[in-house]
Amino acid sequence: MISFANNGYEVLAAGLLSAFTAQVIKFIIFTIQTRKINFKIFTTTGGMPSSHSAGVMGISTAVGLIGGFDSLIFAVALGYALVTMYDAAGVRRAAGKTAACLNRMMDDFYKHDVQAIGGKLKELLGHTPFEVIMGAIYGIVFTILFHHIIAG
Repeated sequence: MISFANNGYEVLAAGLLSAFTAQVIKFIIFTIQTRKINFKIFTTTGGMPSSHSAGVMGISTAVGLIGGFDSLIFAVALGYALVTMYDAAGVRRAAGKTAACLNRMMDDFYKHDVQAIGGKLKELLGHTPFEVIMGAIYGIVFTILFHHIIAG
């Protein structure tokens, strides 16, 4: 039988489960706010909380809990997490804003027949800094609880 406590399996499980459950929370928040059920939320980027941030901080936290917060591997994992979160709030968010602007231009130019050129660009690509921070906090808290339940 595979043990999930204090090894790489726990790190992977913590990262994947924190990202997945963040997507579930995102779905619930979207459903409450819009009063509509949209299962595409499970496969989209952007929104509250950031599942990318939850996942990478879950991995980093699990590495720290297992290998030590002063270990070299924790430093690498945290560096990876910070780059990922910076990208989610910076580059991907800017790309989403650019897509929104291009979509408005295509609407005007093609007189609302954007399907003629392949459809609209995806606008919700990144996160606000608040969504990233909340995702990171969620990933940390989830992983600490997960570690204590698994390692018991």
